[in-house]
Amino acid sequence: MTTPSIDAHVRLDVHPHHSSAVTAVLTGSQAHIAHVALEAGNWSVLGQNTLVLARIDHEEPYWAEWAAEQLTADGITVEITPKLREAMDEEWTWANYPMHWCTRSEIRQVSNEAQKIHDDIRHGHLLIHAHAHDGHTTVAVGTYLHQSGKSVYLHGEDHLRQVADTFQSSAAALVAFEKAHGAAMRPGPAPLTDTEQDTAPARTSLGKPAAEAESPRPEPETVPAYAADAGDHDAVLDTFLEDHRDWQKWRTWSDETTHAIHEDQTLRIEHVHETDAHETAWTVAAYESPVSDRMWVLTATGATPAPCCAGFCITSPTPTARTPLSALPWARRP
Repeated sequence: MTTPSIDAHVRLDVHPHHSSAVTAVLTGSQAHIAHVALEAGNWSVLGQNTLVLARIDHEEPYWAEWAAEQLTADGITVEITPKLREAMDEEWTWANYPMHWCTRSEIRQVSNEAQKIHDDIRHGHLLIHAHAHDGHTTVAVGTYLHQSGKSVYLHGEDHLRQVADTFQSSAAALVAFEKAHGAAMRPGPAPLTDTEQDTAPARTSLGKPAAEAESPRPEPETVPAYAADAGDHDAVLDTFLEDHRDWQKWRTWSDETTHAIHEDQTLRIEHVHETDAHETAWTVAAYESPVSDRMWVLTATGATPAPCCAGFCITSPTPTARTPLSALPWARRP
């Protein structure tokens, strides 16, 4: 059977101010057909012809590609920008993922279930009665308003949140929750996590959050290296990873930190985003083996000029070289 051609064009691109969100711009006399399909797939509407996919599990490129396949199968023309295609093809995994026995596909299934819970709470389908902190993570109890009153016990945050138990009534759920958590129990939902707070603005605007609004930049001036501005540390790490394919980016439980690990796991870089000037923003360390203690470590603060950060990333020795720290160019004293 020939797929009917629909006069609708969908252009998928990365969100201009959110690390993993994806935007969709629709054109054509039948663009409303694509609009309905994307909205049904949990894309948020920004305008008549613009939608955005913003998730708490950072899997937007994967689900955007899935949506593109579905739209194409329905006869809708889909364009994927080169930058988004690169994100779709990127191989990454969560650092220190607690369910280490899961495959990448299974990890994605777990995070998708967590996304559904998040969306049910956000849309008012799942009413949270109370929450608590069990010493390790956030737990909560709530009731689905459109599933015959089924109540659930939730464990975890963000992409790790899961339904740990179910109850036939909200009363039974609350009694069990109070018995388990007692004085730690608090009414209503827990405060939004950092990831939830970061994702929410992407669903409502293509602009920068108000806190990040750009202010006029002064004209650049030439100063000694020790007096230079810190510059863009994030760009330094991105460029390094693009130029060194033997390093892999690992994500942590929050968006505040990024790890880069050499393919043999004996060289590691940790970059903490948006640190204060005198706090550690970079940690470069070498290990004799993936499970041994550190052989040496180098740190740099948030005030370190970006060219210096690029220098100690680029000149990090290969694992086989075993170069002593004192022999590295950026470790020498003038």
